[in-house]
Amino acid sequence: MDVDVVLVEKLVRQAIEEVKNKNLLNLDKFESVKNYGIFETMDAAVEASYVAQKQLLNASMTDRQKYVDTIKATILKKENLELISRMSVEETEIGKYEHKLIKNRVAAEKTPGIEDLTTEAMTGDNGLTLVEYCPFGVIGAITPTTNPTETIICNSISMIAGGNTVVFSPHPRAKNVSIKLVTMLNKALEEAGAPDNLIATVKEPSIENTNIMMEHQKIRMLVATGGPAIVNKVMSTGKKAIGAGAGNPPVVVDETADIEKAAIDIVNGCSFDNNVPCIAEKEVFAVDQVCDYLIHYMKLNGAYEIKDRDLIQKLLDLVTNENGGPKVSFVGKSAPYILNKLGISVDENIKVIIMEVEKNHHFVLEEMMMPILPIVRTKDVDEAIECAYVAEHGNRHTAIMHSKNVDKLTKMARLLETTIFVKNAPSYAGIGVGGEGTTTFTIAGPTGEGLTTARSFCRKRRCVMVDAFNIR
Repeated sequence: MDVDVVLVEKLVRQAIEEVKNKNLLNLDKFESVKNYGIFETMDAAVEASYVAQKQLLNASMTDRQKYVDTIKATILKKENLELISRMSVEETEIGKYEHKLIKNRVAAEKTPGIEDLTTEAMTGDNGLTLVEYCPFGVIGAITPTTNPTETIICNSISMIAGGNTVVFSPHPRAKNVSIKLVTMLNKALEEAGAPDNLIATVKEPSIENTNIMMEHQKIRMLVATGGPAIVNKVMSTGKKAIGAGAGNPPVVVDETADIEKAAIDIVNGCSFDNNVPCIAEKEVFAVDQVCDYLIHYMKLNGAYEIKDRDLIQKLLDLVTNENGGPKVSFVGKSAPYILNKLGISVDENIKVIIMEVEKNHHFVLEEMMMPILPIVRTKDVDEAIECAYVAEHGNRHTAIMHSKNVDKLTKMARLLETTIFVKNAPSYAGIGVGGEGTTTFTIAGPTGEGLTTARSFCRKRRCVMVDAFNIR
């Protein structure tokens, strides 16, 4: 039987037009709908990320840098920077808008791209060997409620620069801002010609989805930025894991320090984003000779001192949960907010709550992530350094010292072995805010990578050519 193809096509077109004219069919609904990296299930997110990473492998290094530059430019647009900073504070109820602006900006400006992926070359009579940083594949990244957007920004830049794609599992209390940011970045990357879904996540973050991600066979590396529990969990999966865990950064102030500057630096560092950064000053050990001066200048620069022992205990009971940790409802809250709950009214110029306590006080030994700063008086700098070593708990995260004594600075640096050691500056200088160096919000002390960059998320591979390209 012969079929008139032309006639069939004509009849089909007529039928479609009749259906459309009668509003029985809306063909617009059949157009592909972009999800911009947001998926219903974690499995779908990982599968899409896997496809994207295979496409990224075929991209040039120039393309990778273009994608990095696109992420940076997108974040640095004034309206985008302000939006994600405001959303982060409003949704999580943690930190300060003004400081989120700084953190998001510095994450975009000072996280390195492909320039971090240096090449090693060895030549000799037997030829040429190259060692290069190469992708792991699909990376699963867990982000915290304290630094939700900052972590997504710096991780995305570093991981994509390294040739990887990333699936984020955000904290549920930062769901909306995380989804907004991932969508924003994927839209910009699409316009730059990047593969779809270089950055992915799920519509409903949860512990269950985090577990699915960690166990998924196509996830080649796990990165956890958070507390000890989640870091230990990713390290026990059997996969390559990078853990950015807790800290309890001590500050030592000795008699050689510029006390007035030290006071300003400590108040500013402790109060930065209401003390939620893991690098922020958490307790002070000051030599007796200068301790009173230090407290005096701190009070002149935004510190409110509590001297009454009963009131200090009342504050401890207020902000501590039944397990001794910080109450979530007080994490990242301002000093005026916390004092108000104690029945004390102060103006917004108050940044930090200080009190003098003993070295074994709970505020000294427990990382609280709120602008409460205990001060311990010591007989000399050696005792202060020893106390700082105990209070840091071997996290080897961050420590700060205000001193002009090079020998004592060296002693503290060697004893505490912290990933970041800041001298005579606020703690945030250690992540490039007012200090030299790159920025990250994934500081991997437990697994040893330190301040992570693109190379942290790469494998080192060797390429060998024998009997050639030795031109010396």
